[in-house]
Amino acid sequence: MLIRNVILTPGSAAVDVQTVDGRIAEIDSAQSTARPIEGDVLDGRGGALLPSFVDNHVHLTQWAASLSRIDVSGADSAIDLVDILARSNDRHGHGVLRAQGFRDALWPDAPHKDVLHNALPGRRAAITSMDLHTLWLSPALLAELGIDHPTGVLRDHDCMEALNALDKLTDTDEGDRDTLAATAQLAGRGITSVTDFEYADNRAVWGRRGEHAAPAVDVHFAVWREWLEHELVLGARTGDVAFEHVALGPLKVMFDGSLNTRTACCHDPYPGGNSTGLLLESHEDLVEIMERARAGGITPAIHAIGDRANTLALDAFERVGGGGRIEHAQQLLPADVARFAQLGVTASIQPQHAMSDRDVADELWGGRPSIAYPYLALHLEGVRLLFGSDAPVSPPAPLDAVADAVWRTDDERPPWQSAQALPIGVALEAACGGRGRVEVGDAADLVLLAEHPAVQSNHDLRALPILGTVRGGLVTFEAESS
Repeated sequence: MLIRNVILTPGSAAVDVQTVDGRIAEIDSAQSTARPIEGDVLDGRGGALLPSFVDNHVHLTQWAASLSRIDVSGADSAIDLVDILARSNDRHGHGVLRAQGFRDALWPDAPHKDVLHNALPGRRAAITSMDLHTLWLSPALLAELGIDHPTGVLRDHDCMEALNALDKLTDTDEGDRDTLAATAQLAGRGITSVTDFEYADNRAVWGRRGEHAAPAVDVHFAVWREWLEHELVLGARTGDVAFEHVALGPLKVMFDGSLNTRTACCHDPYPGGNSTGLLLESHEDLVEIMERARAGGITPAIHAIGDRANTLALDAFERVGGGGRIEHAQQLLPADVARFAQLGVTASIQPQHAMSDRDVADELWGGRPSIAYPYLALHLEGVRLLFGSDAPVSPPAPLDAVADAVWRTDDERPPWQSAQALPIGVALEAACGGRGRVEVGDAADLVLLAEHPAVQSNHDLRALPILGTVRGGLVTFEAESS
């Protein structure tokens, strides 16, 4: 295809970009392309053409489902949350009442199954926290799932297992169609590729979805411990194509918890007690599963949020060798920052988390020797940065992620820890999967923006219109002409 009349850098002359067989074949001054036009023509309208956005950390099933769930992100207490549910109850039929987005770290009261029962007696209700590490269930739903739990508030692995059980109560075909439709929404946000960290037998799930249609973005599905042996028996390696536009991604190991649940594993205790968080795997077990995956050609991606979890995860990478990814890397000791680059470990980070967690981080991690959300420190040490959203924890909005990484504020407050702000070019490259510019020979995975993002203000960057998305030389989204 031919993409006409675009700029590649701020203030540069307009060019035409020709793609052939899914790659960029020619870049020439506008209207002077010598090569015969192959395929469709996309009018760039004088906009900026960049490498497309890549969301390196999503939970696609959970995000698609969250689009129809009750938003409780504004709840400031357990009682406030159940009041929101009670007001919404009649509008959501007689199925399981699903809600999403609470943060209870700074609440004055605690979530409990009895609070749900008192407000909604007999109602099956499930409320997922913003960080996906907590699931709050009503007594009626606990009974249906066969879960005996003193509070009904499930954390970390228990949460993941219960979410998986909940998924089995939903209509599979409807859920698959919703998830495939959600991938079209991702294309409308300039995204052409994602890494899907859904806790499931993802090979089976995406194989089943492929019977309906191919996703509108390239999907690299993670494999969790429970399904690793099957991938090894198949001889599958990270990057191997499994289905149309679907490939095997990395091994996912959840090594610690999260900040908001106070289960992120830290070197120092949390305020008000002796707890330093939780390790969800022993160090030896982590090394063993990483070695098995690495021997089979599957790249490890280790969830580590607290500074101690990151130290131990880096120790494991040092023993196993071969590099890989740490997901989140939200709190690091200064001595560990350089180890990422030395060990060839990518920092897969979510800038929107820094903004949504800033108050909790100040409350729970303030005054420590470690650095919270140390993006510039990682960059200056030469660490490869990749952006993701962790949707539905944060929305899959790449321009918001770039703005958060650069300006370190998403509201009227001053920048938070501005010393860790990234230059705009670095942030854009991390949002584009590591690609910094449009070049001949590269994959024709591209995003067309109304203006170049490098010259936008914080506010204007977030509102910058996306005019088109191209994956493999084919248009997956085109905005209507105004």
